Amino acid sequence: MQILLPLIPAGASHIAGSLNVFCHENQWSYFLGANLFYFHDVNDLQSFKAITSSLIDTGCCKKKDIVRFFGVSDSSVKRSLKKFRKHGFRAFYQPRKGRGGSVLANSVLETVQERLYQGATRSEICEEFGIKRDTLKKAIYSGRLYEPSQFPQAHNNRTNKSQRSQQDSVWSMGTACEREDERILAALGALHGAAIEFKPCNDLSFGGVLCALPALEVNGLFAFLQRFSLPQGFYDVIHIVLVLAYMALCRIKSPERLRFESPGELGKLIGLDRVPEAKTLRKKIKLICESADAREWMLELSKFYMEQYSQLAGVLYVDGHVRTYHGGQTKLPRRYVSRQRLCLRGTTDYYVNDALGQPFFVVSKAVNQGMIAVLKNEIVPQLIEDVPTQPSEEELKVNPLLHRFIMVFDREASSNKLFKEMWTQYRIACMSYQKNVKDKWAETEFIETTVSMPDGETVEMKLAERGTLLGNAPNSAWVKEVRKLKSCGHQTSVVTTAYTLSADIIAGAMFSRWSQENFFAYMMREYNIDRILRYGVEEFPDPKTQVINPEYRRLDNHVKSLTSRHSRVNAEFRAAELKCDSGPGKNLEKAIARKSRLLEELEAFEEEIRQTKSKRKEVSHHIRFEDLPDDEKFNQLLPGEKAFSDTIKLLAYRAETAIASTLREKLGKQDDARRLACDLMRSEVDLIPDEANKELHIHLHRMANPQADRAVKNLLEELNKTETNFPATDWKLVYHLIGESS
Repeated sequence: MQILLPLIPAGASHIAGSLNVFCHENQWSYFLGANLFYFHDVNDLQSFKAITSSLIDTGCCKKKDIVRFFGVSDSSVKRSLKKFRKHGFRAFYQPRKGRGGSVLANSVLETVQERLYQGATRSEICEEFGIKRDTLKKAIYSGRLYEPSQFPQAHNNRTNKSQRSQQDSVWSMGTACEREDERILAALGALHGAAIEFKPCNDLSFGGVLCALPALEVNGLFAFLQRFSLPQGFYDVIHIVLVLAYMALCRIKSPERLRFESPGELGKLIGLDRVPEAKTLRKKIKLICESADAREWMLELSKFYMEQYSQLAGVLYVDGHVRTYHGGQTKLPRRYVSRQRLCLRGTTDYYVNDALGQPFFVVSKAVNQGMIAVLKNEIVPQLIEDVPTQPSEEELKVNPLLHRFIMVFDREASSNKLFKEMWTQYRIACMSYQKNVKDKWAETEFIETTVSMPDGETVEMKLAERGTLLGNAPNSAWVKEVRKLKSCGHQTSVVTTAYTLSADIIAGAMFSRWSQENFFAYMMREYNIDRILRYGVEEFPDPKTQVINPEYRRLDNHVKSLTSRHSRVNAEFRAAELKCDSGPGKNLEKAIARKSRLLEELEAFEEEIRQTKSKRKEVSHHIRFEDLPDDEKFNQLLPGEKAFSDTIKLLAYRAETAIASTLREKLGKQDDARRLACDLMRSEVDLIPDEANKELHIHLHRMANPQADRAVKNLLEELNKTETNFPATDWKLVYHLIGESS
């Protein structure tokens, strides 16, 4: 090996290995062996960090050698080495990033915004308020400030709530009746619907409901309105539909409640000066329902939903909901209301929902024929016509276990006869709970299974399955029975003719039926689904309909009353008999006398029950409606207007569900999504129309907390991607969140 000659300067200091350093004339020099590799000025700290990090990284020395010789901190050397290994030499010579523009306080924002409205330039504002240009630029780009150049007319003419309140009160034709010329033309029959025009507004009440327009459009609210029409007038069909949709989403539960809201504020949201008053709204709804069948509209929308969400249309949930009636215009038949445990007058609505609880359509019956009759006569024919992606007849022949679709219902319709009839006639699979389960399966049959629910949740269940024969010939039906074992030992039995499904899929489908119960509870509480839009009745449409014979009902109730009284007397008789058998005593004679009297009462009750049952057998259980006595006949509630308003409420619920599902993506507590969606609908916005670009800019106010802001911002980004136009116009909706970070 050749020995290196000592060519390094005299006085150089040894650090480690062949590394030496020499300081001369304010310059550090680094020698590896006899070669000069690096040098830098004494005050050049960045070069020092870069060079020492390079030496450590290449193994010429260790961190502790640099710390010991130069007297720097160990943490500083570690940070420099980490930066070098990540970005190399350039990391030490790039200019340091500044903090950027700061955030302006709300009080300063208002003053600065006024100066922008007045036409002040950015330079003038920065000099006047002593703020950086980056700070002002950041506020403008993030949407916290607006420049008049972006919206030339809107910014200068925007009104606040106080100004609009004052302006709405001065019009001679009524509150907020600003478009007087058009209203005069409408009164003369020369106007068919006022034009939709938008005005710039600040703090517009209920403006957040505009966020639901894309969801309402996707669900088809505005796609099939051409079937309806209105005579010449100021309000057209689109205006009335928008008002009803806004009322549902903003929880204005009846036309009368409109009297307590500002008509001008709501009017700005439909592009008019004000919304109609309650009397006008009811009149317009009546005319709309007279122009076309609202029931057909609902079914058309239902088919549209099923085609859009075909993956959810394969499993359909059917359940009845009693809508009680307390009015005095007619005496509707009584029916049992399970939630109140009473027999009350009303109508029964049979809803068809998907696995997530979203409604498809509803069938209303003034005469309760039972769910089985409604399923056979009305729901099944409609579903066979509407449900998409059904297997063909050839596929059904090839696979004898294949079904068209599945209907899920409660024990009310659980019948082996219905199961067999639906399968043999239509190849429709039914699913329900089994009635009167008395036997128990061995716990060794149950297997811990992971069940995926339709909403994406996974649940652990202990499941077992068998083949079971329900009923006796000729109405017996072979079904697949799946049981769930609870921790308490109870076994819940589910029976179905969906033979191709596994136990976990059957359990997930059946136990999702509670989504429909939750739907009923939510719609009653939030949407007032039981409310009648307009009071009125009409003649019962089908006089041949079979109804319960009032005489049979009277005799049947009398039998039940006698049986109940007989049971009470029989209990007293048994107690008296025990007292007599206890032996002699001073009250024995009284006990014997009481026993004799009770025996006579029992025999009298039994004879009366026998005679009443004999009379009941002679009376028909059902008779035709036209054969009812005059004092027992009844009318039905107006069906068209209720169907029209219910359809819009169901659409509003679907739109709210879609919004809540998007909000849920950014929320910590997913249960808060629907509540946040409701708050969003009622929040205030700044409305800024851009006439030049035909864009309606909707600036939502910030929510209650940063997490809600993030969820709403994510929602607005998704809404902007849809590029939705305001209904019946070419105005594009553009959503912003005031004060969002850039």
